[in-house]
Amino acid sequence: MLERAPIAPEEPTLRDVSSPPRSGEPAASVAPQPGRPHAERLVSLDAFRGIAIAGMILINNPGRWHPVYAPLQHAEWNGCTAADLIFPFFLFIVGVAITYSVVPRQRRGDSRLDLGAKILRRTLVIFGLGILLNALPFFDWSTLRIPGVLQRIAMCYFLTALLVLVTGIRGQSVALALLLVGYWAAMVLVPVPGHTAGTLQPGTNLAAYVDSALLSGHLLHRRWDSEGVLGTLPAIGTTLTGVLAGYWLQSPRSTLRRVAGLFAIGDLAILLGLAMDGVFPINKNLWTSSYVVFTTGVALNLLGLCYWLIDINGYTRWAKPFVIYGTNPLSAYVLSSLMAKGMVLWRVAPFGGSKVVLRKYLFESCFLPFASPVAASFLYALTYVLFWLALMAILYRKRIFIKI
Repeated sequence: MLERAPIAPEEPTLRDVSSPPRSGEPAASVAPQPGRPHAERLVSLDAFRGIAIAGMILINNPGRWHPVYAPLQHAEWNGCTAADLIFPFFLFIVGVAITYSVVPRQRRGDSRLDLGAKILRRTLVIFGLGILLNALPFFDWSTLRIPGVLQRIAMCYFLTALLVLVTGIRGQSVALALLLVGYWAAMVLVPVPGHTAGTLQPGTNLAAYVDSALLSGHLLHRRWDSEGVLGTLPAIGTTLTGVLAGYWLQSPRSTLRRVAGLFAIGDLAILLGLAMDGVFPINKNLWTSSYVVFTTGVALNLLGLCYWLIDINGYTRWAKPFVIYGTNPLSAYVLSSLMAKGMVLWRVAPFGGSKVVLRKYLFESCFLPFASPVAASFLYALTYVLFWLALMAILYRKRIFIKI
């Protein structure tokens, strides 16, 4: 079905996002009426989503995996790089988007059964696409990796949206606290067979034990997966922080207070996450509670900046490439991933020579001769981002937005 839909549920539209305002023109009506739900179209959310999509494509598609600029590499274990921010940004955005789709439909009287059916359908489609990406091209079901990026997004969306259907802001806040505190307690206090309680090293922690028990043979690593089962619980917490941010953006407060609140809470979250790091290290693979708090703080600041620039002050020109990505995110992610797989499998024989992998040939012939290895790897990835931006721009101009 061809119309707008992000990875998360679609937000209601008060303006046509395919025609954002000129630079200097207000991007949307942002002053809510007291007592009325505030659900203007957030062009800034599309831009933020597009930044995350572009970042993921850039990080996932270097010319070579080594050497790569340090910020574009994931932390080896503990710690957080720029690359480690992208996935929590997605889940945070999913949460914000839920408040612009599920909540207004509740308010206008849509039944929970109908809403739940739509949530389930989207969940199954996103999860199924993740399984398809993992299965291609060999479809070896005996060793198929079951967890994955889209699978985690699907589960976080599903469980968070259901929670929003049956609870209010207070219940969602309590759920967030319980998820973060409970996950910390489980990881630190529950002993793992063969290891003492609190062991947080790769393959020896509680999350790895659960992965091995439930999904042995279907994991990214032999005994654990970075998108594993137990780590999805705090990832739901990340999605809930987006829900709470969405409520704040729709509150009957002045735009200045809303922006100031995003920055203030974001800065506090960053400081709190850094403080928690000494007790429960910031770690993407384990999706630790400190990682949730720290990355949420960064997300709040980036969303606040986009909101202030785009939706309040109307500075939209700089954001157009990201809005293009952000209004067709699922197609950009899935298609770019499929093409990347194809370029690794497809072998070419240039000038009648021996066959080489297409990606290697393009990198070594078009980029490596003109730059250092690390710079050439980055330029290859950047070219790949721009290539997909050009394709998404065609869909954008033709007003084709793929909805699930």
